[in-house]
Amino acid sequence: MQQFTKRIIDNLKMKKTDYGDVRVVEREMELIVLKNGIIEVITRTTNTGFGVRVLKDSAWGFSSSNLIKKSEVDKVTRNALSIARASARVRSNNIILSSLVPQKGSYSTRVNINPLSVSLDDKIELLLACDKIMRHDKKIKVSTGFLKFNRIRTHFASTDGSLIDQEMFFSGGGIEVFAIDKEEMQSRSYENYSQVGYEFINALDFIENAERIRDEAVMLLSAKPCPQIETTIILDAEQMVLQTHESCGHPTELDRVLGTEASYAGTSFMTTDKLNKLQYGSEIVNIVADATTPGGLGTFGWDDEGVPSQKIYLVKQGRFVGYLSSRETATIINAESSGTMRADGWNRIPLIRMTNINLVPGTWSFEDMIADTRKGIFMTTNKSWSIDDKRLNFQFACELARKIDNGKLTEIYKNPSYTGITPQFWRNCDALGNKDTWQLFGVPNCGKGEPGQSAFVGHGTVPARFRNVQVGIAR
Repeated sequence: MQQFTKRIIDNLKMKKTDYGDVRVVEREMELIVLKNGIIEVITRTTNTGFGVRVLKDSAWGFSSSNLIKKSEVDKVTRNALSIARASARVRSNNIILSSLVPQKGSYSTRVNINPLSVSLDDKIELLLACDKIMRHDKKIKVSTGFLKFNRIRTHFASTDGSLIDQEMFFSGGGIEVFAIDKEEMQSRSYENYSQVGYEFINALDFIENAERIRDEAVMLLSAKPCPQIETTIILDAEQMVLQTHESCGHPTELDRVLGTEASYAGTSFMTTDKLNKLQYGSEIVNIVADATTPGGLGTFGWDDEGVPSQKIYLVKQGRFVGYLSSRETATIINAESSGTMRADGWNRIPLIRMTNINLVPGTWSFEDMIADTRKGIFMTTNKSWSIDDKRLNFQFACELARKIDNGKLTEIYKNPSYTGITPQFWRNCDALGNKDTWQLFGVPNCGKGEPGQSAFVGHGTVPARFRNVQVGIAR
């Protein structure tokens, strides 16, 4: 494979490109889906191809092929250069890439049990055992479960002299139930993903959680509706994944800020004039983009431009201080790339994507946070979400809530939701869980780009308390 990529790089150098790179990507995926005791999906897919990206006359060109052979090298390289030359005719600005020392090395996921070597029988047996438990109550009308595994091998080379190999494994799964009684329907779910082997599935303990979500879904059928009030809320670490993802991760993507995603993914309220000036949250709020987090879905050795993985602050002591950037966009703000360019496969161009956007722990235990709250509502597990295209005004709904009364969790509420304006909401954060409450979650389907791309991103989060929040729809 090194000889193949070297041939392409030599070809690009002969064409006197400003810059060029090649990615050869091998992907393997397995998906098993069960519904009401019936296997609905078993798929095992593989695909391999390569993509060539060139910078010529200060314009980008890209082309790709699924044929790994010498005869395709000239064709794909020629197409990429042709697209770059055509784009150069309508370019508005010169493209300058941030500096990068040539990178050489390899990265691989730490795997104890190769998830793709575990038998289908064992995986199906696990899902069937969960299904039997979840449908033990007659009010559970629908139960689902799935397991999903990915292996991605990437070979990267650039005209800068970089030569990199990476192999990553991703494992995850989930279960969900729908309880129905008369005209009422409620659901509870449990899922997670990580960049590890099948040992992660064993650690998720689906059997125990199948019983829990079944019982909670049934209890929700007779629960009181969540009140419509302004109050204190405590979000668990799982719900803080969505909160961090939508209201900090996306708006700090510098390509969105510069308008290149406006037609599909949107823009951002965190514009360049606010960098190092905007008080995004309270002083206890620290949010980092950390592509070195062990087990994170957004962890890697190098991004798809060959920039090494790194940890940077996006928000520090409540102040907005950093962006997710590329070699191209970083120079616009006089910075170096933060190493966040990734592509969904060999036939897609790299885009700025979240890595592991982590909420740095505070000092509170969960028990003390509840005990310190006189009146409020605790919410868990995202159910639906809505946020404007600048990632400013949001409304999120959760699967389950519990009333906090005089420092104790009491009755269950159904259909809880809360709304806010991003910086106002985060400025009202006055308590964060400590390191013992920190949990790592994976989001395997973050969407962006045209044509659409799906990215693996991670979030390490803690429970958090927010004051003066509108719960429900204000009337």
